Amino acid sequence: VSGGNAGDVLRIVPMVTVDQDGNVSLRGNQNVKILINGKPSGAMASNVADAMKMLPADQIKNVEVITSPSAKYDAEGSAGIINIVTKKKDMSGVSGSISGGLGTRHNNGNANLNINQNRLSITLNAGGNLMWPQKTLVDFSRKSTESSSIQTGESKVHRQGYVTSGNVSYDINNFNSISSGIRVNQGRFETDGISTNTTTSGSGTSSYTIDNESKTRFGGFDWNADYTHKFKKQGHELTFAGQWSHIKTDVDYTTLYSAENPNQITNNDAKNDEYTLQLDYVLPITDKVKFETGAKSITRRINSDYVFRTPNALGEYTFNPSLSNEYDYGQDVYSGYTVFTFQLKNNWGIQAGARLENTQIDGDATNFTIGLTPFSNSYTNFIPSFSVTKTVKTNTFKLSYSKRIQRPSLQFLNPFRNTSNPQNQTQGNPYLSPEISQTVEFNYSTFIKSSVINASLYFKHTDDIIENFVKSESYDNGDGIPRVISLTTYNNIGINNSIGGSFFGSVNPFKNLTLRGNINLFTYKPTASNDYKGFAKGNSTYIQYNAFVSGSYKFPQGFTAETFMVINAPRRTFQGRNPSFNMWVLSVNKEILKKKGKIGLNVIDPFNERKNFKSQINSTTLVQNSKFSVPFRSIGVNFSWQFGKMNFNQQQPGKKKRGVNNDDLKQGENQGGQGVGQ
Repeated sequence: VSGGNAGDVLRIVPMVTVDQDGNVSLRGNQNVKILINGKPSGAMASNVADAMKMLPADQIKNVEVITSPSAKYDAEGSAGIINIVTKKKDMSGVSGSISGGLGTRHNNGNANLNINQNRLSITLNAGGNLMWPQKTLVDFSRKSTESSSIQTGESKVHRQGYVTSGNVSYDINNFNSISSGIRVNQGRFETDGISTNTTTSGSGTSSYTIDNESKTRFGGFDWNADYTHKFKKQGHELTFAGQWSHIKTDVDYTTLYSAENPNQITNNDAKNDEYTLQLDYVLPITDKVKFETGAKSITRRINSDYVFRTPNALGEYTFNPSLSNEYDYGQDVYSGYTVFTFQLKNNWGIQAGARLENTQIDGDATNFTIGLTPFSNSYTNFIPSFSVTKTVKTNTFKLSYSKRIQRPSLQFLNPFRNTSNPQNQTQGNPYLSPEISQTVEFNYSTFIKSSVINASLYFKHTDDIIENFVKSESYDNGDGIPRVISLTTYNNIGINNSIGGSFFGSVNPFKNLTLRGNINLFTYKPTASNDYKGFAKGNSTYIQYNAFVSGSYKFPQGFTAETFMVINAPRRTFQGRNPSFNMWVLSVNKEILKKKGKIGLNVIDPFNERKNFKSQINSTTLVQNSKFSVPFRSIGVNFSWQFGKMNFNQQQPGKKKRGVNNDDLKQGENQGGQGVGQ
């Protein structure tokens, strides 16, 4: 995946799925917390898909997946945790790397510099990406009991972004160390589209065109600092860490109609600040028993200020107070945990833990005419975890139980109503309750020489599922004329019981050839609550799957050929289904510059110039179909070069990853600017 982004990397990680928009799922569940080097990133709270596109693949060292986190981890992230570890080497001297790629759809560049001298370590990184403008084709139809409508159009999308980071660590002595780092990210995408719309209702048929231009800018920083004190006993340590994450998103769009609707100029400024303090203590009581405990506080402050301007009788754009609003949302989470780990006779191991989390939230709006009222709420959750393992030679068996909570993130909560597409509008819901899931999992793993096998079976029960919810409603755009539209928001729609299994294998049938494969199967059977039964398609059980296969072969003279294929089934919802996704990649690389450099050629889906993605809503009151088509075939060249002299040092036993570890917010499913008016 050299020359790609973080989304391309995650597509070939076992049990992980990345759809056509860049949304990340773990075992088919998008309620996953993504960390960067064990720490949260403010960019993830705004839009995971866009954040993944901003992080170059060449920055990534490896990916860690935790499906059954212990009580030590934040309770949020019902599917589990994905930790992306970037390249940071434990070495002495000065070293670095430069890499980049140029292609028919995407371009990127990345640079790393590592300085490690005695007790001081400095790491610097900068990377970015640029997507050539691409044309997206959209077809949309909606039929409700009140009216029906058809929309066809096209739009041109342009995207770019960059990430820079720096970290300084200093070991004061053998027992005390400090570290501080900052990661800054900026990105933007622009959409310029035009569509034709036809609506039929009891009053007749009307047709009009929409000219829409939108610009979305997002960016912020994650600053962290920590102090670690190691006691004389190996593994005995105390860590204090803090982090400030700031993310700001600005959305501006202008929508011009040929008829039927008033023109609009709209701006939404959304800001999210997150402050975290964390204390962790580890005590090896004996060489067979370990005790861990800690406490944590997370303070989140979210502000959304949106302004609508519509033309007056003179054609001048003026402030529209009936549609505009400023919304403030606060969330405080206080938690503590205790975990015991026991290594027993005959290679048995037990880990038991408990976590207590108290959440306090409040929200306040300035415009009550749009249906938002002040509110506050608080709840306390007890989160137990338990696992037992048995090792027999190279075979490991593990049975675990975990309970998780999924609080909604900024995108789900923001009450800003995006009306740039008059037929299909979107809006967040600040009154969402958290999801709560419980999982029992049995896992088996083994390795034979260079071959690896990992298999698991699991059962998951989830209450208060948060899903996209689409309904038909009457909406006034500010001109006093109500119109029937589709509104997409988020709601707690009911419960779900899921049974699943996954299998991953990596083998070397003969020298220089490596084959890898992963398949994940699970059921989806949502039971809608009484408030949403009328909107559900049915109560069927669906089999979902995602899989990938890959192979690589090392030829003489430093040549390597690789191919992989990703296949994802359509993702079901209680109202319908979202698009399926598949991709085929071929690459050839050649080592150069005495193996310090590499140059390669990548080809993505050579036989598919474009891909079509279809979604469907089919409830008792609404039938809605949408299809968008995007350019997909891509050919690109990439290169990388490493420089400097490195003397690797063996990591100290028991050395702990530093920093804050927030893994608690449900992430968004935004299409990231694809489609007319989005």
